[in-house]
Amino acid sequence: MRWWSLANFVSNAGTWMQLTVQNLLVLQITGSAAATGLSMSVQAAPGLLMSLVGGAAVDRWPRKLTASVSQALLGALAFTTAVLVATGGLDLTVLMVLAGLTGVVATVDGPACALLGNDLVPPEDVPSAIGVGSLVHSAGRLTGAALGGITVGFLGTAAAYAANGFSFLFVAAVIPFLRPALGARQTGAADTAVAPAASGPAPVGVDMSVRQGLAYFMRRPRLMALAGVTGVSAVFGRNYTLTLAVLVTGPLAGGAGSFGTVSTVLAVGGVIGAVLGARLRRPSVRLVGILAAMGALLQVVAGLSPSFAVLLVLVLPMAVAESVSDTAGTTVLQTDPPAHLRGRVLGVWGSISTAWGLGGPPALGLLMELAGARGALVAGGLIVAGSIGAGLLLRRRGGTTPVLLPTRERDVTGQPALGTAA
Repeated sequence: MRWWSLANFVSNAGTWMQLTVQNLLVLQITGSAAATGLSMSVQAAPGLLMSLVGGAAVDRWPRKLTASVSQALLGALAFTTAVLVATGGLDLTVLMVLAGLTGVVATVDGPACALLGNDLVPPEDVPSAIGVGSLVHSAGRLTGAALGGITVGFLGTAAAYAANGFSFLFVAAVIPFLRPALGARQTGAADTAVAPAASGPAPVGVDMSVRQGLAYFMRRPRLMALAGVTGVSAVFGRNYTLTLAVLVTGPLAGGAGSFGTVSTVLAVGGVIGAVLGARLRRPSVRLVGILAAMGALLQVVAGLSPSFAVLLVLVLPMAVAESVSDTAGTTVLQTDPPAHLRGRVLGVWGSISTAWGLGGPPALGLLMELAGARGALVAGGLIVAGSIGAGLLLRRRGGTTPVLLPTRERDVTGQPALGTAA
């Protein structure tokens, strides 16, 4: 697990270095901010449909092999881009094609690496492993964004892409030496004969299709509730890079340096939240909703901040609540399905989250046009908190519904149905 965490840190740092440099590269080629946004959408778009197929591949293929191959392919794409940048052969069309291919490979790589990390610890430690992964991701994001600017300044754009390529190869080299923990789900379909029954493989003859994963997700109330909570939060409550940027540079009369300070505080809060989230043992969708609602209410107060100093005080607990909520939600998502369905469930989630990522910023931008930065923060926070509160209230009033279960003797006994964990 220590080796896997180190590999993930290196990979995340390289990825964020490339993302930072990619935006600068598109601006250099086109001089258009719209083209920069388009390149990000092109890389994210494959997740909208291809995530379902990618998740099915993770369930069908040996997990370590799948993760190794996907990391090697991502490294090859990064090296190809580096060579084209260095030789002057990169134009906008080629860059968009490479970004799209990266997005396609990521639909397999994301769930494969996420579930592989869970295999390295006993089942009872999976929430902690996910928390460690969140911490590593936050640290890698901070490091990569900083190194991206430094690398471009001293070594050039091609060097940043090459560094990301080496980071992927490092992960691919570490994976073959990882040993799954005793009692953990082994690596994919090839190992299902020896996987323990509790987390176990698909029974013989089980449906391994994409449709089965989608059907499981749609029929599972707690996963649907998690999707609802995360969706409304993603659209109206978590686009802080947009809402807080406009608030700081507009009503609070700050500059780019002030927003940089806010971004740093957000990152620190994310790290603290990841540490706290790693201590969760049995997180629930209710906890995810409560934390998301708390963050939304803090967002409302932040929208009314009279000064930059007050905003900074509020930003830290906002980021902590968001990070712990994300860690708890990820734990539910990765541990709720049977082992043989987890890749496909993550694939469904990838499609849903991509839709939020593509549709959320325009919707929030329209809200900001109508209500301003303060109004968007206040209205968005109230929408999130109100929606979650209404959902919790409806569930509490619903209670359990008695059902009639026939016995072998064909008589009927009244027995309460199992309540969902949502």
